[in-house]
Amino acid sequence: MPKMFPKQKCSGPSRRSFLRVGGLALGGLSLPNLLRAESQAGVTRSHKSVIMIFLSGGPPHQDMVDLKPDAPVEVRGEFNPIRTKVPGIDICEHLPKLAAQMDRYAVIRSLVGSEGHHASFQCVTGRTQQAQPGGGWPSFGSIVSKIQGPVVEAMPPFVGLAPKMKTGTWANNGPAGFLGPAYAPIKPNADGLEGMVLKGMTVDELESRKNLMRRFDTLRREADVTGSLAGADEYTRQALGILTSNKLADALDLEKEDPRIRDLYGRGSAEPAGYGDAGPLLNDYFLAARRLVEAGVRVVTLAYGRWDWHGKPHGTNFENARHHLPMLDQGLTTLVEDLRQRGLDKDVTVLVWGEFGRTPRINKEGGRDHWPAVACGLLAGGGLKTGQVIGSTDRLAEKAKDRPVHFQEVFATLYHNLGIDAGRTTVKDHIGRPHYLVDADYSPMRELI
Repeated sequence: MPKMFPKQKCSGPSRRSFLRVGGLALGGLSLPNLLRAESQAGVTRSHKSVIMIFLSGGPPHQDMVDLKPDAPVEVRGEFNPIRTKVPGIDICEHLPKLAAQMDRYAVIRSLVGSEGHHASFQCVTGRTQQAQPGGGWPSFGSIVSKIQGPVVEAMPPFVGLAPKMKTGTWANNGPAGFLGPAYAPIKPNADGLEGMVLKGMTVDELESRKNLMRRFDTLRREADVTGSLAGADEYTRQALGILTSNKLADALDLEKEDPRIRDLYGRGSAEPAGYGDAGPLLNDYFLAARRLVEAGVRVVTLAYGRWDWHGKPHGTNFENARHHLPMLDQGLTTLVEDLRQRGLDKDVTVLVWGEFGRTPRINKEGGRDHWPAVACGLLAGGGLKTGQVIGSTDRLAEKAKDRPVHFQEVFATLYHNLGIDAGRTTVKDHIGRPHYLVDADYSPMRELI
């Protein structure tokens, strides 16, 4: 019988959150066997989707996928490289599952163009925060919502799973910018949708779903008969559609998932990781992202952990990495395998990255500081050409040596995977001025498509 992943302790978030973290852990089957045994198999309607995993704080590229074992000790750090399934590609010893699955990933070792801000903004928009148009740049998910709309009724095209954080710039799931609130992400973990109230019914009452369903049905019938929806703006229609349907709540209700699959993902903790100012190291988010795209969401963003490791008194870069990397290893590889087993791997693109890299030299506190000059990223699924490394850095991992990859090239690739030509498609701001999705200098990455 296959060995199960180790069980993880977890604590539940607030009762307003749809992602209730359970404590049940059962042993048993491997993921493929579990999926074959499920009574409900796969999705009924295929669509292209993106899951964007933001490693808030700036992950250390040279301690994950770009190790420099021949560099001086103050640069190379404490970790050793290990071989992967793809000959010639080595990664960190604390990512063994990723190493065994490397043929399904493309590793970017030369990501450039970071503006150096401690924020998710560039990772969700592809743009810098400087010289923004009126209303601000919209995020990738908001643009996709505007261009492609929902896949299924009452299921939003864009969902952001990041919870509230003390460092709010890390909790930004993706701004709607000049496109307006109709194209903002639904954020079930940030505010629980409690801002929406319909005829005295709050979302708190959704916990009494059986008692409310008759009232929801009545509300929808009344709206249809009176034609009140016809004059409502897009935001109101979306809110009403979501609140009168159980599709989103069902997708986010992880209690409906086989607990053994939750164990395979690693579960995790709902408590803030690290210093308490960032998001949780909660692998349930990976599972929720899969359930959402399976149910019809086009773009899911999530923030994972706290990767800003400057050193003592909050632990060295390497102490924190020994905790974070195995959890990421388990959650990410299970997500990629889960998508493959469900036949979604060609349709769903998974992206993992952070706002910048870390300094080549380890500081006197055992940490690595901010390093916008170069960073890393991982891509999987979406029909991409995987099992390769794109770009390289110099011997100290301090700058791109060849094939620098700009943030906007990655976004052009994501748009391409959704069937959107980023070089020709425009969206209009609030005064009707068209904007291209990426700057003219950038196009989809030729190595991947």
